[in-house]
Amino acid sequence: MAKGHRTQIKRARNENIDSRPKAKLSFARVSTTKAKFVLDAIRGKDVNSAVGILMYTPRTGAKVIEKVLKSAIANAENNNGMDPENLYIEECYANKGPTMKRIRPRAQGRAYRIEKKTSHITIILNER
Repeated sequence: MAKGHRTQIKRARNENIDSRPKAKLSFARVSTTKAKFVLDAIRGKDVNSAVGILMYTPRTGAKVIEKVLKSAIANAENNNGMDPENLYIEECYANKGPTMKRIRPRAQGRAYRIEKKTSHITIILNER
């Protein structure tokens, strides 16, 4: 248990909060490996070129990641008062989410398991 008054504890906890604009999508229906291919293509780029890359990327999950990026840009503009022209993607990653297990019937009464994988996609922006 932390020592001090409740407000002191809250103040100390809030000092460590990251003020960079970000957006997170939990339980996205795309596997982490497929999402990481797309995220590697946009990491470190400015947001305008990243949106252009995502718009014309035919890979799985590009449309979902584009929505998350646009949400992060809107968060930076509305919540932090940042200019969208000066933003770039500082961090972006996809963590593993829960796997949905489904069963597919096979020959002679057997059942094969199909795993529908999910991921948690996070994009963190910063200003140049």
